[in-house]
Amino acid sequence: MKIRIVAGGPDHLIPEIENDKTSTGDLWIGVDRGTFFLLEKGIMPEYAFGDFDSISVAEKEIILKSDIIINQYQTEKDETDMELALQWAMDQNPEEILLFGATGGRLDHEMMNIQLLYRTISSNTEVKVIDKKNEISIKPPGTYTIEKEEPYSYISFLAFQGEVKGITLTGFKYPLEKASLMMGSSLCISNELVNKSGTYSFDSGIILMVKSHD
Repeated sequence: MKIRIVAGGPDHLIPEIENDKTSTGDLWIGVDRGTFFLLEKGIMPEYAFGDFDSISVAEKEIILKSDIIINQYQTEKDETDMELALQWAMDQNPEEILLFGATGGRLDHEMMNIQLLYRTISSNTEVKVIDKKNEISIKPPGTYTIEKEEPYSYISFLAFQGEVKGITLTGFKYPLEKASLMMGSSLCISNELVNKSGTYSFDSGIILMVKSHD
């Protein structure tokens, strides 16, 4: 099962999700204004989460009259709407969760949405933040194969916290062998695969991987 969560980030940064191929059992979730965005795109989400403080009264009325299962919260709370939606989605144990509308707009929300990936690192669910130019995921230590994928030209690796030790990149334009990557270092920014696939591995630490294009 794949769960797609759409939040209320700037519309122009959200890919053309209406063209996404869905399978039986897949779910769409709207987060606050992202719920209305889905309806505008002709997609009926199964669930909605939020305090709905970023939409008009008329837009909220349309959502309330739909067949969506709505989880509405107070505006003043300890979690963001996205965190609440992601917590619920993780509890369903899907194979993959895709987060749209999570970047752009307010920088504090964007940074928090990316940091939410840390909450998923010990699970078997692949979680990605996706916009029109980027795909962001988080990785624990291990060895991974990565395929060249359109439209992404660049692959960057950032230390999510502290130091990443023993990072090795094979099949990349700029290979590495048992290097150290510190938080705040640009050592692994804007790399590229030279063939159809490559591998990366590291011994300790946490990596944030960003696939991107111009």
